[in-house]
Amino acid sequence: MTDEERVEGTFLVTAADDDSAVLKDVETGQVHTLSSNPGVERHDAVEGVVSPDPPMNVSYQLVEMRERRPLSLEVSDESPTARARDIAADQPVGELTREERAGTGELHVITVPEETTDEAVSDVADDEEGTLSRAARLGVNRVEIRSEPGVVVVRYMP
Repeated sequence: MTDEERVEGTFLVTAADDDSAVLKDVETGQVHTLSSNPGVERHDAVEGVVSPDPPMNVSYQLVEMRERRPLSLEVSDESPTARARDIAADQPVGELTREERAGTGELHVITVPEETTDEAVSDVADDEEGTLSRAARLGVNRVEIRSEPGVVVVRYMP
């Protein structure tokens, strides 16, 4: 095994069963099918190193796991915060503003037509892989979606 074959990074576990798992590199999008499951579950974020299985190099092993953390995604009944509403009030419909949270994480404030707010919330929630990949990249554990007519807020939190 050469260093060029090894892939170091942060991965989202997109599928897992007793015998194998599928990891997606959250930076490059490259997918690695593991030939065994080292104890990971779907929607875990894993920081580590994967290496191809010889001789064919079509499946991988997780040869080093530095960190493993479960990620969660939920749609909240709570309204957006006053800060998020202020951001939304200052941007046109169809815009997205990203703002760092105090501490760790980010807020994504999206303005949408009022009549499509529920559809926009569903679109974000249904894109589990994309939303949780962002969470893994940001180093957070939780994603919470809040909304009110015309505003969708995606909160990436520790």
